[in-house]
Amino acid sequence: MNTLAKKVVLITGASSGIGEATALHLARHGMHVVLGARRTDRLQVLAAAIEAEGGSVAVFALDVTNAASVKEFVDFAHARFGRVDVLINNAGVMPLSKLEALKIGEWNQMIDVNIRGVLHGIAAALPLMQQQRSGQIINMASIGAYTVSPTAAVYCATKFAVAAISEGLRQEVGADIRVTVVSPGVVESELAESISDAAGREEMRSFRQISIKPEAIARAIHFAIEQPADVDVSEIIVRPTASMF
Repeated sequence: MNTLAKKVVLITGASSGIGEATALHLARHGMHVVLGARRTDRLQVLAAAIEAEGGSVAVFALDVTNAASVKEFVDFAHARFGRVDVLINNAGVMPLSKLEALKIGEWNQMIDVNIRGVLHGIAAALPLMQQQRSGQIINMASIGAYTVSPTAAVYCATKFAVAAISEGLRQEVGADIRVTVVSPGVVESELAESISDAAGREEMRSFRQISIKPEAIARAIHFAIEQPADVDVSEIIVRPTASMF
């Protein structure tokens, strides 16, 4: 527990949903959490809640689609705490629609946030972790990384990419750095609010009937982090018991 309590954990997309729940959970277990997101007003509220419970937290205005912003985020955490132990690439968007709707802007947004955002995180944190000869990168995928459903072709493609990138990274980095993919099923979150397409909203409304709370994913992330350094929890799928997908 003392070793865990010293860990410095960076979380992208920390202003709501899984990111927010994970920040609260890990801080309660004594870890230093560094929160990144565009909505800094939400981050400040979250940071105040963590500090009120005696937790250690820092906040950074972050745009994961900008590689320089992500590098500054990692450098900020390193300067503040002296090391970076865990990066959780959590930021993601999910504007579902059928391909025939031709929502090219939304396709590009998913590619930029869900894929490039993860790559930017890896590019920023990996050299430092290699220098430290320790670290863990946790990439948030989805059950959409394993199966495809109508309206979710591009979203699932981005999550398939996250899984592929993560496995490639795991094979490349060797024994010093751990790589974990966490794939949530249907979770209560704000992701559905980004769906502009009527068919996509209806698809998600049906899925949401059996959603689980983001704290369930936070516990899974904690489990992966708390393993000994020679144990790499490579993949975790967490979904509602009643889920068919």
